[in-house]
Amino acid sequence: MSVVDPPIAEKHAVWEDALALPFGAFLLSFGLFLLSEIGGVSGGLAGVAILGSYWTGFGFGVIFFVVNLPFYWLAVRRMGWAFTLKTLITVSLISLFTAVHGLYLDVSEIAPLYAVIFAGLVIGVGMLMVFRHGASAGGFGILAAYLQERHGIRAGYVQGALDLIVVIASLALVPLDILAYSIVGAVLLNLVLAINHRPGRYFG
Repeated sequence: MSVVDPPIAEKHAVWEDALALPFGAFLLSFGLFLLSEIGGVSGGLAGVAILGSYWTGFGFGVIFFVVNLPFYWLAVRRMGWAFTLKTLITVSLISLFTAVHGLYLDVSEIAPLYAVIFAGLVIGVGMLMVFRHGASAGGFGILAAYLQERHGIRAGYVQGALDLIVVIASLALVPLDILAYSIVGAVLLNLVLAINHRPGRYFG
């Protein structure tokens, strides 16, 4: 009886990372743009930044970039400089792209439920892209990626617990019907991560 050797995981080439990070950031930013346009909320620091934009009137991108700054210390200490720099690039691109979408798209007529379903799925796919290329979408994503990398705890479960905290905190700023829709989107996002991002299942 022969034993088949497991496939050897090969690192992504630099050019693959260079394309995947902006692609993932674009998808993430589009989902966040949809949520902010309907007055919804996301989980994680993105949700914190969305709520901050509602409360202060400042743009989401600026707040998102600023609230992520303290998490880079954890990223450097625990995940290394390469992960940290890739995450900084991803967060910067998300902050930029969320401002760009509104210049080219008018989604004022979009149905909120459709918006949150699409946003949840597209954010989940965007997070998968950046995770698989050695980065995260910043903030709680850094913590989720660290716990999965070091302790084998699924990123989707960690992100889901933190998302729930942010969604509960949004009760003061988001109407109940929109909040209920946002929870649907958060569940779909975390299902995408939990189903598709497990240690040992991804090679390359």
